[in-house]
Formats: sequence, structure tokens, C-alpha cells
Amino acid sequence: MNGHHAVLSRAARQLCAAAMALLVLDPAGAADVNTASQAELEAITGIGPTLSTAILDERTKGEFASWADLTSRVKGIRGRSAARLSAGGLTVRGQALAAPR
Repeated sequence: MNGHHAVLSRAARQLCAAAMALLVLDPAGAADVNTASQAELEAITGIGPTLSTAILDERTKGEFASWADLTSRVKGIRGRSAARLSAGGLTVRGQALAAPR
């Protein structure tokens, strides 16, 4: 029985380590607009297939430099929608949309 316990214990440790790694890599479900896949973009509430495709198509022309760049280049992402997407985890170069002062 000791051998089975060791195997289960090792498997439990590996599973725990994998879960922790996912949390460390993506603690808030964040997805950067410059590196995210279509599936990762669509995991953000408010981004569906049409918007993710528009983002990816525009990204082929060059990375997004800022939120202002994103909102000027992608139809459908403006003031309130940009704020909602940012609150949902979308970032540009790792940065959330700055709150208005």
C-alpha cells in the first residue's frame, strides 16, 4: 500500500504544481491584445468572434502601442467598451486602461 500512496502523493503534488503555475501565469484571466490567441481574446467577456477577428486582422499591421492606438484602429472598441474589456482582463502591452482623472 505504501507504493500506491507514494504514486498518489506524487500525482497530487504534480497536479497542485500545475494548477499553481496556471494561477501565477494568468492570475486575473488577463490577455494582452498583442500576444493573445483568438481563443484567449474570446475568453474576455465582451469579445466574440467578430471582435477578436478584427483585433487579429489589425494586429497583422503592427502591434498596438497603447489603448489609444487600439481604440483608434479597431472598430467596436471605444470609451465604455474599452473600459469594460480592460476590467475583464484585456491589456495593451501589459497595461490596463487608465482610469480617467
